Amino acid sequence: MRDLAAGMGYLAKGQKWVGRHGRWWAFGMIPALITLAGYAVALFLLGGWAGDIAAWATPFADSWSSLWQDLLRTTLAAVVLVGGLLLSVLTFTAVTLLVGQPFYEALCEKVDETEGGAPTPPEVPLWRELVVAARDSLFVLVRAGGFGVLLFAAGFVPVVGQTVVPVLGFLVSGFFLALELTSVGLQRRGVPQRERLRLLRGRLGLALGFGVPLVLGFLVPLVTVIAMPGAVAGATLLARDLVPVEEEPRPSPEDGDEQGGQGEHGERPDATAVPELPEYGARRPVEGNPYAAAPPPAEPRPHRSA
Repeated sequence: MRDLAAGMGYLAKGQKWVGRHGRWWAFGMIPALITLAGYAVALFLLGGWAGDIAAWATPFADSWSSLWQDLLRTTLAAVVLVGGLLLSVLTFTAVTLLVGQPFYEALCEKVDETEGGAPTPPEVPLWRELVVAARDSLFVLVRAGGFGVLLFAAGFVPVVGQTVVPVLGFLVSGFFLALELTSVGLQRRGVPQRERLRLLRGRLGLALGFGVPLVLGFLVPLVTVIAMPGAVAGATLLARDLVPVEEEPRPSPEDGDEQGGQGEHGERPDATAVPELPEYGARRPVEGNPYAAAPPPAEPRPHRSA
């Protein structure tokens, strides 16, 4: 129960963060608005073509009487339209994250910057980020789809299918939504996709407390547009809890840095006396974070002849 409350707390904190940074809230809504416009056009076209699709799929009904033919094709057209609506609800978040990868990367970086203690991610070309984001989204969708098939089959079981299965459906959707939203923050910390899945399974209550309320809210696309920036900000805060980092102080002038790296008498300090900084620069992961690259080994000291 504590993790469930903590997950909901991160969701609230994310919404509060974008509330304090209104410019970033508007910035984070751009991908959702783009995706919503695209889905609206696609659903409008699907509604216009649903009758033609139904007629194309039922050529055997051409010889039927008009009453039964219209009944069949109208029902099938309605099924096509409802299926399109359901598919749009299920895929809206994943497509929004894919479209908004550069936007949410910048938003996540800003959250880390304001909270402090974030690692500097390696520089990756935009096209590669999009490929990785698409691959990760496919990873989530395949697994979520597998659970969806099982739950759909279980839905035909009397009583259980009408009570337990819908609850399990929201729980599964909430978990995978949390996995999807935390991917940006965890990717910045060098955590691969499979390890993200393991981390959230280990904090299942935290993931469900964060994701399930979002699933319930995201059933309304307009809520998705408004709440998505705060959801990304909250997911970044959650990722910071899963893989925390801490600041490492830079060497002080007394340590020999005052004279361009030379010691008190103009001699270069012993290489073993000054620890090498990891690739994150002035920041290092806290103990127990296995995902950050290890610091490069110190160069061997030159041999001095007597």
